[in-house]
Amino acid sequence: MNAAVGDHLLVHNAHVGESSREGEIVEVRGADGGPPYLVRWTDDGHESLVFPGPDAEVQHVPAKS
Repeated sequence: MNAAVGDHLLVHNAHVGESSREGEIVEVRGADGGPPYLVRWTDDGHESLVFPGPDAEVQHVPAKS
């Protein structure tokens, strides 16, 4: 999994009745775009360090020109 600052991280919930989470990657701390990522969650604005599991995906945001 590779990401860049500004990309979005989606974490799908495996439990019925619980929603997925989405956040913006504000810092990439791994080598070559790898985890961990500092993520600002859209639901509450909280920032946390994330090591994404198999239930996560990165949505790449095109660079602004």
